[in-house]
Amino acid sequence: QVQLVESGGGLVQAGDSLRVSCAASGSNFRTYVMAWFRQAPGKEREFVAAIGWNGSTSEYADSVKGRFTISRNNAKNTVDLQMNTLKPEDTAIYYCAASKAVRSAWHVESMYYYWGQGTQVIVSS
Repeated sequence: QVQLVESGGGLVQAGDSLRVSCAASGSNFRTYVMAWFRQAPGKEREFVAAIGWNGSTSEYADSVKGRFTISRNNAKNTVDLQMNTLKPEDTAIYYCAASKAVRSAWHVESMYYYWGQGTQVIVSS
């Protein structure tokens, strides 16, 4: 089992950068695909980015490609999301999640077993 705790959210202005982090506890962190999802007010939760077990492969939603970077540190059991050139439409609660899904399913919310409580990101215009 894996417990996930996000941190690093906050209020920023459009164009700013922000880094959110997820700390994992429990066994076998390095065997999980890790991902970030987000849920904006009044909207469904959506995929943002995912990273494979060894950090060599990653996937991004089209809306964040080129602006966001996901990374992981298996020695520290952490996964980060660096967010650059933030836009007001990036405002959401950001959730960290863990899965054993194959790469073609990394974007599928139902494939993720473990979730954090979320961290709020607000981007003002």
